[in-house]
Amino acid sequence: MYHKTILQLQIFYSLSIFSDHSIYITMGVITLENEFLVAVSPAKLFKAYCLDTDALMPKILPEYIKSSEIIEGNGGPGTVRKITFVEGKGLNYVKQKIEAIDEENFTYSFSVIEADVWKFAEVEKVIYENKFVPTPEGGSICKRTSTYHIKGDGEINKDKIKDVYGKKTQALFKVVEAYFLANPDA
Repeated sequence: MYHKTILQLQIFYSLSIFSDHSIYITMGVITLENEFLVAVSPAKLFKAYCLDTDALMPKILPEYIKSSEIIEGNGGPGTVRKITFVEGKGLNYVKQKIEAIDEENFTYSFSVIEADVWKFAEVEKVIYENKFVPTPEGGSICKRTSTYHIKGDGEINKDKIKDVYGKKTQALFKVVEAYFLANPDA
């Protein structure tokens, strides 16, 4: 699976490099840009990932996602979704707020507004912007930008975010792709 990552550091105030070559950023913004090639049309991928998340994701990822439900709103901007994970995965739940959704242009933006995991302790908010574009072969490229806003004097290891972010997102799209290849009428 094709995967491209671009890392940009913007508006940073303090940068610390340690002997293990880890880089920690204090009081700033980290922007990651990824592209994921998926052998599923943009319309199908958008529908699955953005519109039918609550029904589809627990179905195709039952070993990770226990449930997904809208707890506020109607599915448009301002809607809050709670995703509950299976026990023992290091994360119990996450709440997402839909910032923007455009069904005609296959764009979808959401922010993580609450999570019960340590990695968000230093993060004020994370905004994910997704755009699904067609490939000549009939598949999609998901262009994803993630912007991490770091709290006050908090520190965050950008290498860890880059590594975890890219691998988990790539794995998610691989599972969605496998589901649609196995179930073309879904």
